Amino acid sequence: MQITAGMQPEIGLSVTEAARRAQILTATIDVLAEHGYSATTFEAIRARAGLSSTRMIGYHFGTKADLMNAVLGTLLHAKEQFVLERAGQATGRTALLRAHLRAETDFVRAHPDAVRALDEVRRNAGQDPIMDALQAEMRYGRLERLLRQGQQEGEFGEFAPGVMARTIAHSVDGAAAALAADPATDLEAYGDELADLFERATRPAGAATPDQARES
Repeated sequence: MQITAGMQPEIGLSVTEAARRAQILTATIDVLAEHGYSATTFEAIRARAGLSSTRMIGYHFGTKADLMNAVLGTLLHAKEQFVLERAGQATGRTALLRAHLRAETDFVRAHPDAVRALDEVRRNAGQDPIMDALQAEMRYGRLERLLRQGQQEGEFGEFAPGVMARTIAHSVDGAAAALAADPATDLEAYGDELADLFERATRPAGAATPDQARES
């Protein structure tokens, strides 16, 4: 994924500083995706970014832990914007759930390097309470609220929203694993299958399926 200056939070940077940070973040994501967390050293990042010295990385990001937090925050923000742009226009809780699942798998298809980098950071970086809370909110929190609201409105059936939200999120992780195992995986069809699966799983007991409703 190519990180741009506009994808970073506003922290009073000059145009030149924002561009340099974007260059370093892009290189870091590339190295994480290709070589894993342990091999993502400042020297490897310097070489990928074409920098003259690793001191430039330390100047902009401090320690490796600080850099990983910046990568995590940047990628989570980019993913959120990607999903919202594709799912935000859907109306009705079921339609929103389907759109969310399709957008999530579309992100995996469009940015597999970002997905691999996110996974490397999640599995290997040290614990940071703020970033952990942000991840939980973006992976489960909003989805859980969508499911709970759908239940309150009678559009979804009886289930534990927290359990269902985590199950849905991990099913998207499965799409990423399927793509990693077989680059020819049809993620558009995979996303459709997940959307169908969870539409059935969240439907109220006894409710007609969309096909049945059309036939009646």
